[in-house]
Amino acid sequence: MVRNDKIEQQRVTNHMNEYSFLTWLVMIVRLILLSASGEGARLTEKVSKWAPSSEPCRCGLVQVFTGDGKGKTTAALGTVIRSLGQGLRVYVIFFMKGDYPYGERKILSRLPGIDMVSFGSSEFVDPANIKPGDKELAQAGLAAAQEAIGSGSYDLVVLDEINVAIAFGLIEVSQVVRLVKQKPSGVELILTGRQADARLIAVADLVTECRKIKHPYDKGVTARRGIEY
Repeated sequence: MVRNDKIEQQRVTNHMNEYSFLTWLVMIVRLILLSASGEGARLTEKVSKWAPSSEPCRCGLVQVFTGDGKGKTTAALGTVIRSLGQGLRVYVIFFMKGDYPYGERKILSRLPGIDMVSFGSSEFVDPANIKPGDKELAQAGLAAAQEAIGSGSYDLVVLDEINVAIAFGLIEVSQVVRLVKQKPSGVELILTGRQADARLIAVADLVTECRKIKHPYDKGVTARRGIEY
């Protein structure tokens, strides 16, 4: 009975922690969307009262989100929203993704403080049949990343699906390792995509593996608008 009580207490605690995080995230999004209005100003005042009194560490780290499960880009974009809510400047590069109507691009393009660019064709890249154009786009994306990271114009840079670009041979892992090691200390860098190279994992400060336990694709559920894209 005592053990069951402890388990139930832990479940309640976990639920409360998750609820608190979601409440904070929703508040940040509302602040961004209403910042130009009087309501936004009042919301800003409320949030500022909740904010920690001490200044956070502004040292830029390297994060890697990898694994065969869903949630890698989602995690990166959650950090993007949080950064924008705190007034940071963000640059997002989408590797291997063309001009598909992703929902996140539509909403993020309406917000101040963020620049986004895509380096990918409208077709999926076949690792068994790499085209010269695929490599050219990936290399152009890497060049854009180098420029953005070294420009001094951004606090957070996200390289979405760059791990896959490396795994497919579109980019050499040594190029990205060099980019990581040479980045300015104040820039936060996030790299996403499955099959992250061990050499990138070694130089990262945070590595999260999204592991698939179940996925609706396995039972024939295709990508849903507003959920998967």
